Amino acid sequence: MTAAFHDRREAGQRLADALASQNLTHVVVLALPRGGVPVAAPVARALGAPLDLLLVRKIGAPGQPELAVAAVAEGTDPALVYDDETMALTGASLQYVKRELPAHLQEIERRRTLYLKGRPPIPLAGKTAVLVDDGIATGTTVRAALMALRLRGPARVILAVPVASQEALRALRPEVDAVVCLETPSWFGAVGAHYRHFPSVSDDEVVALMEEQPWAH
Repeated sequence: MTAAFHDRREAGQRLADALASQNLTHVVVLALPRGGVPVAAPVARALGAPLDLLLVRKIGAPGQPELAVAAVAEGTDPALVYDDETMALTGASLQYVKRELPAHLQEIERRRTLYLKGRPPIPLAGKTAVLVDDGIATGTTVRAALMALRLRGPARVILAVPVASQEALRALRPEVDAVVCLETPSWFGAVGAHYRHFPSVSDDEVVALMEEQPWAH
């Protein structure tokens, strides 16, 4: 299989081109850190829109931290979603998720303080919210993000990703007003398999990208 994208930045530029043709107005771009931020930065720049973050943490299965059994998104009343199938397969209980939750909420708070230096979330009421990530495998974290997003009252929600599994996208479509996805391969695997260069994104990179935003100064 040939990777569809060179890296996150190139994927973001291609995603920006696809979104620019839609004549969107009153846009706020929201990235899912950390991997979604290098994708979202070119999108925000091309649309002339502010870039904000929506912080989500996946809660991994016992002994398999990369396999999401649930996800929690920031908010006054944090949005928590469960992946019932993965929970059943891994033996993760509701009690397990609830035990794990405080550490993830603490990490969300740490990241918001670090990445945004105390800046409040951009108001979304009446806006077109464009939610960006670097790809969607199972959709658990994106589902939590969308739940949190809806509570903030945007007029429209657009899910924009370079690549997603067909199954995840099918499940998420009813939860948004529109989807912009460049690649939906029949075989998915992991998000990183669709990029030639897919390093981990560091806290420092996120901070640097957010500090490039016009409103950050």
